[in-house]
Amino acid sequence: MAKKKRSFEPQTISEVLGELIDQKNIKVGITKVRVEQAWKTTMGASVSQYTQEVNFRGSTLFVNLNSAPLREELSYGKEKILRHLNEALGAEIISKIVLR
Repeated sequence: MAKKKRSFEPQTISEVLGELIDQKNIKVGITKVRVEQAWKTTMGASVSQYTQEVNFRGSTLFVNLNSAPLREELSYGKEKILRHLNEALGAEIISKIVLR
């Protein structure tokens, strides 16, 4: 990573935090957390209690469920779930959902 030349100009806190968040590793981590939170809030408490793990890699959301009937039911509405999750995130972040 190329080092930036130090700037001794005063910056606001929002500018400093914006530069910090724009770093790739931090941005990826924040996106993962936002996707996991979006799953919980969008799907509600009833689905969240059967959710074992939510993992986001690349643009694919992997969801481990411990209920086969729920997994089957959710598989019929993947496109609708995908649309609602992306609306909650405010961008087209997720392109595919894999239910396991």
